Amino acid sequence: MPDNSPQGIHFFSEDCSFTPGHKTDLRNWLYICAKREKNTIGELNYIFCSDRYLRKLNKKFLEHDYFTDVITFPSSFDNTISGDIFLSIDRIRDNAKTYGVRVYEEMCRVMVHGLLHISGYNDKTEKDQKHMRKLEDKYLRLFQ
Repeated sequence: MPDNSPQGIHFFSEDCSFTPGHKTDLRNWLYICAKREKNTIGELNYIFCSDRYLRKLNKKFLEHDYFTDVITFPSSFDNTISGDIFLSIDRIRDNAKTYGVRVYEEMCRVMVHGLLHISGYNDKTEKDQKHMRKLEDKYLRLFQ
């Protein structure tokens, strides 16, 4: 049975010691984002890891030999979203420098990007990328 509450959102770390701050606020915000996408939370696991760790997953499961900031493994059914969202804290930190934003803000962007992937959005085409960026910006404004 879906949890349908922020408590269905969990945070872990693998191959790094990063833990996000303000977990309750993050859970509540991600829950609202999912709800606005007309989804129910089943169980979402956010796993923070190193570049090295995420690159291994990228190679093993997607056959991509490069660094990335997020990889999702959805196990959603209908409008109940569940899955594992792996985030590279190294990429997040580098992206924050590149884009001139705080690490926490970039982390939130990547987290909601992962939620959107789990919700069924894709970013393979330029049009899809622009659409996801608009949604990310919309949901980031909710958190600020």
